[in-house]
This record gives sequence, structure tokens and C-alpha cells, in this order.
Amino acid sequence: MPVLSRIKWRSRAALALVIALLLTFSTTALTFASGGVTLLKISSDPYTNSTSQHKTQVEPDTYSNGSTIVSAFQSGRFTDGGSSNIGWATSGDNGTTWKHGFLPDTTVYATPPGKYARASDPSVAYDAKHKVWIISYLALTGAEGAPVDVLVSRSTNGGLTWGNPVAVVSNGVFYDKNWSVCDDTVGSPFYGNCYTEFDSVNLNDQELMSTSTTGGKTWGAAKSPSGTPQGLGGQPLVRPNGTVVVPFEDLNGTISAFTSTNGGSSWNAPVTVATIDTANDGGSMRTSPLPSAEIDGSGKVYVAWQDCRFEKNCSANDIVYSTSSDGTHWSAVQRVASDPVNSGIDHFIPGFAVDKSTSGSSAHLAVTYYYFPIANCGSNCTLDVGYSSSTDGGAHWTANTQLAGPMQTTWLANTTQGRMVGDYISTSISSDGRAHPVFAVAKKPLGTTFNEAMYTVTGGLPVIVGTNTSSTVVVGSGHAPALSRHTAL
Repeated sequence: MPVLSRIKWRSRAALALVIALLLTFSTTALTFASGGVTLLKISSDPYTNSTSQHKTQVEPDTYSNGSTIVSAFQSGRFTDGGSSNIGWATSGDNGTTWKHGFLPDTTVYATPPGKYARASDPSVAYDAKHKVWIISYLALTGAEGAPVDVLVSRSTNGGLTWGNPVAVVSNGVFYDKNWSVCDDTVGSPFYGNCYTEFDSVNLNDQELMSTSTTGGKTWGAAKSPSGTPQGLGGQPLVRPNGTVVVPFEDLNGTISAFTSTNGGSSWNAPVTVATIDTANDGGSMRTSPLPSAEIDGSGKVYVAWQDCRFEKNCSANDIVYSTSSDGTHWSAVQRVASDPVNSGIDHFIPGFAVDKSTSGSSAHLAVTYYYFPIANCGSNCTLDVGYSSSTDGGAHWTANTQLAGPMQTTWLANTTQGRMVGDYISTSISSDGRAHPVFAVAKKPLGTTFNEAMYTVTGGLPVIVGTNTSSTVVVGSGHAPALSRHTAL
């Protein structure tokens, strides 16, 4: 390389490094109060490429280990799928302070730039054996319909910097809806295994799993469960004995789950958790009954989704859940009693959390969700974010706490499937015993088309005893709609 070219290259590299460091270590202190809580903005979209929607961030996942909480999300949403890059925000002190940035070497908009056109669907995991944080995500080679790879980025310093991507699978196929988890139980025979779920759109959403035993550095061949089930949105969990349980939404209008008892060498045929009854939201939102799954300290699995079975004529959705102690036998569906039945409030997109230091009838649970205060609100919908908790394993729940809103739906990122806050959001209970949700909040745009960013609650939220009794009395329509491909990317 000629000397002048090297000088120019070094200057550009130095500038890129400065920008990356500023993005990584600046803490956004903007707060505003809503519903009696104070929100903290932890990231905003910096990407100004003309092809995506500037100042949009959507679809966060979080994971906590000890006092560290890591979140990842889409930044710079494209209308027809994916985003300009995956953003991250990390707290090492139970959510008191946050550092944030964007993954390197992913898309052409990243610093340094990668080879992919877009990125989507981030999921966060922690591998205790290898002491590594992992963000898995989709990497789009082009616009919607082009091949999509599944990648991971790794951090070995507590989620403060991230390495270059590693391929889970990259073979010219259109994959969707990845999710990762690691076996962090020292006594498990598969301690240190990490598992990533995804589906093959080319094979009509065939469910697939890949396993890593190297802290995410390398990944095994993709394997399908027995019977080659079809669906998407699986969220794998690992029980203390090493059994992996993967709840997912299948193509037949049910929440189902499959398992592995041999460290991912093979995967069993799925069982049905419950049929899905959903009410169409009235606000042209992009929503679907994808599961949000978590596990308590004993290995009891909780899987939540939006469902209308408890409402007269299925007129609105509640957040509901089912539980299992082995991944194959599931309880009757229960309702998160954050509001009275037939209140006319429409709840959707849950982010469910369980305190892993608790279990059984004393399990501490928390759920964050979006809601329309009035269902079937048509063109007059306003969107809020709500929160409810339980300290008796879900027998009783606190009344809804409003965290954010009201938001006009026109303030939200636009997609070909409706206005978007995310196909999922997330809540984690950290070592302080408090719930730390991360969710997209849109404010009235000033000088831009959008102003949608990532927020959390300053200091987290208490997980406290509730007085509203959970219900299992079904009064809805009993309709279980088949899944359509409305949640791609």
C-alpha cells in the first residue's frame, strides 16, 4: 500500500475508533417520568442511511448474570425487514448505569463495516463455563427474500466490547427467528453447552437447533427435532439436569415444545403446550403470539404469550402462561391478572422474567408488555407499556403499572406487517431481585420522522406480592388460528 494511502487509511481508522469509543462509553442520561416511574434512555439510533428509518430502535432482548445485564436490539429499522445494525447496552451494576454501542463487522453500516446488508432478531445469552456473553442474530444478505445467515458476536469482558461475527449457519438459505441459551449449571452433564434455535423459511419454517461446546467460537451442524416440526419463535431453556426445553409457536395454531436430554445430540418430537386464541389488535400493530419463556431455580419452565380465551367473545388479549417441570407435561393455561377480566384492555408482546434464585410456589415472576387501554380502537389507538409481578409462582399478580405512554402508533417504525415495537421485548430479574425491562418507547418526533429508542426503568422495578388472583376459567371463542408468515425478520 502506498504511504499516502496508508496515512489516509490510518486517519479513517483512527476516526472510526474514536466514534466507536464515543458510542460505546457515553451514557445517555435523558429521563422522563410516566406512570410514577422514571425511564432512562439507554440507546438511540445513529444511522442516517436513506434506506432505513432513522431514529428507530425495536425488538430488545436482555439477559442477566449476577449484577450484569446485557441488552441487544435492532437499530435503524428497514420497512421490509431487518435493521442497519444490532445495538447493545450493558449495565454492570444492576441497571444503575449503562454503556452502549453497536456490533462491529456486521452490516455495511457498522464500524468497521461488515459484508451484510441488514441485521435482525438479536438474542442474548451468557456462558458461565467459558465466561463469555453471546448475542445471536440474523444477517441478511439483501432485501426481504434474500438468503439470511445466523451469526453470533461474543464478548469476554462483561459485554463492554464485542468481537467479529461467528457463523452458526451460513449456506445460502433464508433462516429466521433465532434464539440462544447456555447451560450454566455446574452440576449439569452438559455444562458449557450453548444452543441456538432458528427456523428454515425455505423448508416451510422447519425448526432447527445448533450446539456449541466452545463458548460460541464454533457451532455444530443444524439438527431438526423428530418429526421435523414447523414453526418459529422458539426460546430454548436449560433445566438444572441439562435437559433443554424449547417452546415455540408452530404452524398449526398452538404453542408447542420439544426437548433434548443428551446435550443436543438429538431432539425429541414436540408436544402441545396449548392452542392459541388471539384477538386481532385494533391499531395496525405488528404483533403475534410468539412465546416468551423463562425458568425458575428448580427447572420449572414458564412460557407466556398473548391470548384472548379469558375474555368474552375473545374481544381482547391477555398475557397468559403455562408451566412445566419436565418440558413434556404442561399445566392448564393461566391468566396474568394485571387487569380485571373484560376490562376492555388489549395486552400483547410480553417479556416474561423469573428470578432463578426462587422456585415453586415462592417463585418471583415479572412481566412487561404493551397494551391498548381500549381494544378495537381503530385509528384512535394509543399505546402504553405495562408491568405486573408475582411472588407466589403466579397465583396472584399486582395490578398493572404503567411504565410508558401514551404513544401514537404513527410514531412507531413502519413495516410491511404493521407498526413495530418488536416481535418480542424482554425483562430480566438481576441479582438485586428487581426486574429490569428494556423496551422501545416512541416520543413525538421533532424535526425527524421518528423518535423511537431503547429505554429501561431507572433502578429497576420491585417484584412484590399481588392481590389479583390468576384465572383458569376460559370464556373465549376457542379459535386457534394457523400461523402465517407475518413475523419474518
